Amino acid sequence: MEKTCPCGSNFSYIDCCQPYHQIKMLPPTPEALMRSRYTAYAMHLVDYLMETTHPAKRILYNKVDIENWAKKNKWLRLEICQTNNDVVTFKAYYEHQLQLEIHHERSIFKKDGNRWFYFSGSYFS
Repeated sequence: MEKTCPCGSNFSYIDCCQPYHQIKMLPPTPEALMRSRYTAYAMHLVDYLMETTHPAKRILYNKVDIENWAKKNKWLRLEICQTNNDVVTFKAYYEHQLQLEIHHERSIFKKDGNRWFYFSGSYFS
């Protein structure tokens, strides 16, 4: 049986985020990119996370830090709260040191040519 995609789409991984992770397709919308990035965190695909961050913002991120954070958490599920053009508000549920945590973010995406990139985010407490 095929593994269900971690992004919560109810599709199999190979029919959902895998083509994006393998750069066989580009996510067509900010929500699709958000889902593929969540799955990349769950699967520790740090190179994909860096590649899908807007080039002007990549200098703000460290691959080792991203990988450490991704690996020390158990990713449980993604909830898309709202999408509006280039903005996606979501909740990422994860377990850290046996405690349920919720990362609630409003993310802004920018399109460069025919490709969407994560640009910035603001967090809810």
